[in-house]
Amino acid sequence: MSTRSLGNALVVPADEAEVVGLAGGSAFRLLADGSATDGALGVNRLCLDTGADGARPHYHARSYEMFHVLDGTASFLLGERLVTVDGGGLVMVPPGLPHAFGAAPGATTDLLVVAAPGVERFGYFRRLGRIARGEETFEDLLPEQERYDVHFVDDTLWRSVRAR
Repeated sequence: MSTRSLGNALVVPADEAEVVGLAGGSAFRLLADGSATDGALGVNRLCLDTGADGARPHYHARSYEMFHVLDGTASFLLGERLVTVDGGGLVMVPPGLPHAFGAAPGATTDLLVVAAPGVERFGYFRRLGRIARGEETFEDLLPEQERYDVHFVDDTLWRSVRAR
């Protein structure tokens, strides 16, 4: 990824952001990782195809995670609550709160996702792309949960709602 530093500012031109394809036309656009922001934050944009999952239930031990729904409609699991958020809405998840998200059934969604403090997660997103292409399995990712501060949990509510 090519970025430009102007003084202390970080500039990532849209056409230079790395794109990681997922299943069904969904994709991450990797904008800024922790190393590019001196650990302040990490930023990506996630476009999800109709009804597609974004992330299975997990929590972050160290990071807050903010989702701005740029367009469409997203479904979120926040602890034990299910929430639907339309374009223009915002969701803030504190460290330790199990959460999951995806495009709402029958809808697409475009999310700007900011995690603070920023850790090195671009490798995680690239691995999700390899999993989507069948080059790795989800189980291959499990030993890396601490490294990426993404700790997976089982949630029967999310599984039952997303299975429909």
